[in-house]
Amino acid sequence: MKKSLLYTIFLLNFIVVNAQHSDVTTQSEPIKQPYKLIIPKGWTTEQFPIPIGFAPEIPYVGTEDIRFAPRWSDASSDEYWTYAFLWFLDGDQNIDAGTIEHHLQSYYTGLIKVNNDHNENTKVSIVTTSFILKKSTNNDQKTFSGTIEMDDYKNGKPITLHCMVHVRSCLDEDKTAIFFELSPKSFHDNLWVTLEDIWLNFSCW
Repeated sequence: MKKSLLYTIFLLNFIVVNAQHSDVTTQSEPIKQPYKLIIPKGWTTEQFPIPIGFAPEIPYVGTEDIRFAPRWSDASSDEYWTYAFLWFLDGDQNIDAGTIEHHLQSYYTGLIKVNNDHNENTKVSIVTTSFILKKSTNNDQKTFSGTIEMDDYKNGKPITLHCMVHVRSCLDEDKTAIFFELSPKSFHDNLWVTLEDIWLNFSCW
């Protein structure tokens, strides 16, 4: 069932968390935004506003726009936990590796907590992030790569997500675009071709 994204900030954040927990990701009607971000065939999408309900300490204002691989929630699939999301943020933001590490630690700690709140026996989950600055390509202002180590709230097992982060300024709009590509698969896997293609086709209007 399609869920409306036009109720309240709380409901918007609940919907995206619920989508990341569900076996079936819903296709939502995109909110019009001043950028182009393609949806690969068979992939699904969610959008919600920033500040983020489950990670309010991340100090931005903007929109998160997510692209889920078709079988991202199927633990038996090669596409498991393969997805990407764009933070399209107000202002010209100064981003470095430490900033990425801190924000993603807060993001996934909050995401896990929200999805485990129904289980009183769940232990506090430790999220470890590590990122380095890479040589920038494809008109990036900055490019980072790294890992996110955490407990997978879907199956209760540890998981490591490999992550590429692209940063670009949209100066005409006074916006900053931060694009995250994530998968448990190594960077040599063919899934990264599709993830990278989403970013290669990104543009600010």
